[in-house]
Amino acid sequence: MMEQPHSCCKGAEVLLNLQPTSSVSIQYHPFFGPHDDLVLLELDEKLLSDVLYQRVTLRGQPDEDAVLCTKSKTYSVKFVGTSNSVFLIPPADCSTSHESGRENDKQQVATASVIKVAPGNMELVEVAPRLDKLKSILSENLYSSDEASTAMGDLYKWDDLINKVQASDDELKAGLQALSAVEIDGYWRIVDEKYMDVILRMLLHNSVLNDWLLDSLVEDKVVSVLELDGFPHKLVYHCLNVYGSRVEGEAMGGGVWRLDARRVCVHFARGILREGKRKMESFMEEWLRMIPEEMQPSFDMLEGEVLTEKLGVETWVRALSVSSLPTTPAERFSILFKERAKWEWKDLEPYIRDLNVPGLSSEALLLKYTRRSQPSIDAEPVFSAR
Repeated sequence: MMEQPHSCCKGAEVLLNLQPTSSVSIQYHPFFGPHDDLVLLELDEKLLSDVLYQRVTLRGQPDEDAVLCTKSKTYSVKFVGTSNSVFLIPPADCSTSHESGRENDKQQVATASVIKVAPGNMELVEVAPRLDKLKSILSENLYSSDEASTAMGDLYKWDDLINKVQASDDELKAGLQALSAVEIDGYWRIVDEKYMDVILRMLLHNSVLNDWLLDSLVEDKVVSVLELDGFPHKLVYHCLNVYGSRVEGEAMGGGVWRLDARRVCVHFARGILREGKRKMESFMEEWLRMIPEEMQPSFDMLEGEVLTEKLGVETWVRALSVSSLPTTPAERFSILFKERAKWEWKDLEPYIRDLNVPGLSSEALLLKYTRRSQPSIDAEPVFSAR
């Protein structure tokens, strides 16, 4: 006589030790169904601890595809279907086993209860942070000398940004730094370039009046003098950070800063070309006149900031800053080929070297988005739109 089945608290755990030649019986769980709240996620082992210890977040607005962010990286989340049946079996309290009781052949037969058949799983693929939105929303409301003008538009704290921008915390911080954004009264702001120009010019003016060396500016002195000129402490410090770098921890009561020649020279070049293109001779004359005597300017400093073009016998200079271009390769190349139908490598390289697409090298991006031609063996390669 067959013995009656009895409960056994092995559950899904019985499958963990199932041998290759063994089998297990399955049955429908009483609560079997679609269970849309249960989703399988395939993980690389290096991400396992981040997920298990809840060091990840899903980011994105309702109209955006979600991304998963760790502290330092961003991953797209995509559903991948499978043609094989994948059974989800709950833990011990939802499975049973019984014994087959023939006199000479007693064995335990486990039965697992299937609560859901999964049609596939979510897959993570590392992607570049989506930082164009960060620039867009912060540019809507620039910090200017007349703060009354900033009453219009939204302001964003850190928590607002991580909810709106699809990037990891580390990538978001790097994006804010690349935009020269500064936290003012708890809100992240981009300072209007014209206002930055006023602060920088006043700093350089005071360096002449007070015999300050531009490679050893004492922070406390600079801040106190410019505060007397009406500039907020936060903005003076920001100016030093944007156009210079700290060279000592403490000296004479405050940090010591060195102005960076390239950053200062690029700033003044942008100001000259803001109104439109200029003849090379005229541009160089005005540019050299604006740069402090202590600095040695070179046109090479403007790589990735300006383009030159021949019109007859004249050479003209116009602004095209890599910082103004989209970070997504397709949009970047589209704009570049609208600017020029054909690019020599020496001109193109400064405008694509910052593109970061995990899994794709610069060479792969060129193959995907450009056509390469070479008129002769000795000629420089030329790139056009694919």
